[in-house]
Amino acid sequence: MHHRVKNNLAVIAALLGMQADAIEDASAKMALAESQQRVGSMALIHEYLYGSENLDRVNFGRYVRQLSGELCIAYPVRPDLVTIGIEAEEIELPVDLAIPCGLILNELLSNALKYAFPGGRRGKIDVHFGRMASGELLLSCGDDGAGMPSGFDWQDLHSMGLRIVTILTKQLDGSLILDRNGIGSRFELKFPYAG
Repeated sequence: MHHRVKNNLAVIAALLGMQADAIEDASAKMALAESQQRVGSMALIHEYLYGSENLDRVNFGRYVRQLSGELCIAYPVRPDLVTIGIEAEEIELPVDLAIPCGLILNELLSNALKYAFPGGRRGKIDVHFGRMASGELLLSCGDDGAGMPSGFDWQDLHSMGLRIVTILTKQLDGSLILDRNGIGSRFELKFPYAG
Protein backbone atom coordinates (compact mmCIF):
# COMPACT_ATOMS: atom_id res chain seq x y z
CA MET A 1 0.00 0.00 0.00
CA HIS A 2 2.77 2.50 0.91
CA HIS A 3 4.41 1.80 -2.46
CA ARG A 4 1.16 2.69 -4.27
CA VAL A 5 0.67 5.84 -2.21
CA LYS A 6 4.27 6.91 -2.89
CA ASN A 7 3.81 6.31 -6.64
CA ASN A 8 0.53 8.24 -6.70
CA LEU A 9 2.13 11.16 -4.86
CA ALA A 10 5.04 11.06 -7.32
CA VAL A 11 2.56 11.31 -10.21
CA ILE A 12 0.86 14.29 -8.55
CA ALA A 13 4.24 15.96 -8.00
CA ALA A 14 5.15 15.39 -11.64
CA LEU A 15 1.84 16.87 -12.81
CA LEU A 16 2.41 19.95 -10.65
CA GLY A 17 5.90 20.27 -12.14
CA MET A 18 4.55 20.02 -15.69
CA GLN A 19 1.92 22.64 -14.93
CA ALA A 20 4.56 24.94 -13.43
CA ASP A 21 6.69 24.57 -16.57
CA ALA A 22 3.74 25.63 -18.73
CA ILE A 23 3.00 28.81 -16.76
CA GLU A 24 4.61 32.17 -17.50
CA ASP A 25 3.59 34.00 -14.31
CA ALA A 26 6.50 33.81 -11.84
CA SER A 27 4.40 33.82 -8.66
CA ALA A 28 2.05 31.11 -9.96
CA LYS A 29 5.07 29.07 -11.05
CA MET A 30 6.59 29.42 -7.57
CA ALA A 31 3.32 28.41 -5.88
CA LEU A 32 3.12 25.24 -7.97
CA ALA A 33 6.79 24.42 -7.33
CA GLU A 34 6.22 24.78 -3.57
CA SER A 35 3.16 22.53 -3.75
CA GLN A 36 5.22 20.02 -5.70
CA GLN A 37 7.84 20.04 -2.92
CA ARG A 38 5.14 19.53 -0.25
CA VAL A 39 3.80 16.50 -2.09
CA GLY A 40 7.36 15.24 -2.47
CA SER A 41 7.97 15.44 1.27
CA MET A 42 4.87 13.29 1.87
CA ALA A 43 5.98 10.80 -0.81
CA LEU A 44 9.35 10.50 0.94
CA ILE A 45 7.64 9.33 4.13
CA HIS A 46 5.77 6.63 2.24
CA GLU A 47 9.03 5.63 0.55
CA TYR A 48 10.54 5.12 4.02
CA LEU A 49 7.54 3.09 5.13
CA TYR A 50 7.68 0.90 2.03
CA GLY A 51 11.38 0.20 2.53
CA SER A 52 11.25 -0.56 6.25
CA GLU A 53 10.25 -3.57 8.30
CA ASN A 54 7.92 -1.35 10.33
CA LEU A 55 5.14 -0.40 7.94
CA ASP A 56 3.58 2.16 10.28
CA ARG A 57 6.64 4.02 11.65
CA VAL A 58 9.28 6.33 10.18
CA ASN A 59 12.82 6.84 11.46
CA PHE A 60 12.40 10.60 11.57
CA GLY A 61 16.09 11.35 12.15
CA ARG A 62 16.98 9.72 8.82
CA TYR A 63 14.04 11.44 7.18
CA VAL A 64 15.27 14.86 8.40
CA ARG A 65 18.67 14.26 6.80
CA GLN A 66 17.24 13.09 3.47
CA LEU A 67 14.62 15.85 3.21
CA SER A 68 17.28 18.47 4.00
CA GLY A 69 19.46 17.13 1.21
CA GLU A 70 16.59 17.14 -1.27
CA LEU A 71 15.61 20.71 -0.38
CA CYS A 72 19.19 21.88 -0.94
CA ILE A 73 18.92 20.48 -4.46
CA ALA A 74 15.45 21.97 -5.02
CA TYR A 75 16.61 25.44 -3.93
CA PRO A 76 19.95 26.08 -5.61
CA VAL A 77 22.04 26.91 -2.58
CA ARG A 78 25.79 27.12 -2.94
CA PRO A 79 27.35 24.78 -0.35
CA ASP A 80 30.39 27.06 -0.11
CA LEU A 81 28.08 29.87 1.07
CA VAL A 82 25.28 28.19 3.04
CA THR A 83 25.73 25.07 5.14
CA ILE A 84 23.14 22.99 6.94
CA GLY A 85 23.94 21.45 10.30
CA ILE A 86 21.68 18.59 11.37
CA GLU A 87 21.31 17.05 14.81
CA ALA A 88 18.57 14.48 14.61
CA GLU A 89 17.90 11.60 16.96
CA GLU A 90 16.71 8.46 15.23
CA ILE A 91 13.27 8.38 16.81
CA GLU A 92 10.58 6.23 15.23
CA LEU A 93 7.39 8.23 14.65
CA PRO A 94 4.01 6.82 13.64
CA VAL A 95 2.74 7.99 10.25
CA ASP A 96 0.12 10.32 11.77
CA LEU A 97 2.94 12.30 13.42
CA ALA A 98 5.63 11.87 10.76
CA ILE A 99 3.60 13.43 7.94
CA PRO A 100 2.73 16.71 9.71
CA CYS A 101 6.27 16.94 11.14
CA GLY A 102 7.73 16.37 7.68
CA LEU A 103 5.53 19.06 6.16
CA ILE A 104 6.42 21.51 8.94
CA LEU A 105 10.14 20.88 8.40
CA ASN A 106 9.64 21.26 4.66
CA GLU A 107 8.08 24.71 5.14
CA LEU A 108 10.56 26.00 7.73
CA LEU A 109 13.65 24.80 5.90
CA SER A 110 12.35 25.98 2.52
CA ASN A 111 11.75 29.46 3.96
CA ALA A 112 15.28 29.58 5.39
CA LEU A 113 16.79 28.47 2.08
CA LYS A 114 14.75 31.03 0.11
CA TYR A 115 14.93 34.09 2.32
CA ALA A 116 17.65 33.93 5.00
CA PHE A 117 20.67 34.58 2.80
CA PRO A 118 19.88 37.18 0.12
CA GLY A 119 22.49 38.46 -2.30
CA GLY A 120 25.02 35.68 -1.84
CA ARG A 121 25.25 36.14 1.91
CA ARG A 122 27.11 33.40 3.82
CA GLY A 123 25.56 31.53 6.71
CA LYS A 124 24.35 28.40 8.37
CA ILE A 125 21.02 26.71 8.92
CA ASP A 126 20.63 24.41 11.91
CA VAL A 127 18.00 21.69 12.11
CA HIS A 128 17.44 19.82 15.35
CA PHE A 129 15.12 16.94 16.16
CA GLY A 130 15.11 15.12 19.48
CA ARG A 131 13.50 14.34 22.78
CA MET A 132 13.55 16.96 25.53
CA ALA A 133 13.94 16.27 29.26
CA SER A 134 10.18 16.86 29.61
CA GLY A 135 9.51 13.92 27.25
CA GLU A 136 8.21 16.20 24.50
CA LEU A 137 9.78 16.15 21.06
CA LEU A 138 11.49 19.24 19.67
CA LEU A 139 11.85 20.06 15.99
CA SER A 140 13.66 23.32 15.33
CA CYS A 141 14.97 25.11 12.29
CA GLY A 142 17.10 28.21 12.70
CA ASP A 143 19.55 30.29 10.72
CA ASP A 144 22.07 33.06 11.21
CA GLY A 145 20.80 34.93 8.18
CA ALA A 146 18.92 38.15 7.57
CA GLY A 147 16.17 37.36 10.07
CA MET A 148 12.51 38.22 9.79
CA PRO A 149 11.76 41.76 8.63
CA SER A 150 10.91 44.12 11.48
CA GLY A 151 7.17 44.35 11.88
CA PHE A 152 6.63 40.94 10.25
CA ASP A 153 3.93 39.13 12.21
CA TRP A 154 4.45 35.46 11.42
CA GLN A 155 1.16 34.61 13.12
CA ASP A 156 -0.82 36.91 10.81
CA LEU A 157 -0.99 33.97 8.39
CA HIS A 158 -0.74 35.75 5.05
CA SER A 159 1.99 33.27 4.14
CA MET A 160 0.61 29.97 2.85
CA GLY A 161 3.61 28.09 4.26
CA LEU A 162 3.27 29.52 7.77
CA ARG A 163 -0.48 28.91 7.66
CA ILE A 164 0.25 25.25 6.92
CA VAL A 165 2.77 25.15 9.79
CA THR A 166 0.24 26.66 12.22
CA ILE A 167 -2.52 24.22 11.23
CA LEU A 168 -0.21 21.21 11.50
CA THR A 169 1.13 22.39 14.88
CA LYS A 170 -2.45 22.35 16.21
CA GLN A 171 -2.94 18.89 14.70
CA LEU A 172 0.08 17.70 16.73
CA ASP A 173 -1.23 19.39 19.92
CA GLY A 174 2.06 21.25 19.85
CA SER A 175 3.37 24.74 20.37
CA LEU A 176 5.40 26.82 17.93
CA ILE A 177 7.54 29.80 18.80
CA LEU A 178 9.74 32.12 16.80
CA ASP A 179 12.95 33.10 18.56
CA ARG A 180 14.37 36.37 17.22
CA ASN A 181 16.78 36.95 20.13
CA GLY A 182 19.97 36.17 18.25
CA ILE A 183 21.16 36.70 14.72
CA GLY A 184 18.67 35.40 12.16
CA SER A 185 15.64 33.50 13.38
CA ARG A 186 14.70 30.13 14.82
CA PHE A 187 11.36 28.33 14.84
CA GLU A 188 10.85 25.75 17.58
CA LEU A 189 8.06 23.19 17.50
CA LYS A 190 7.40 21.19 20.67
CA PHE A 191 4.82 18.42 20.80
CA PRO A 192 3.92 15.50 23.07
CA TYR A 193 4.92 11.97 22.17
CA ALA A 194 4.85 9.05 24.58
CA GLY A 195 6.44 6.53 22.21
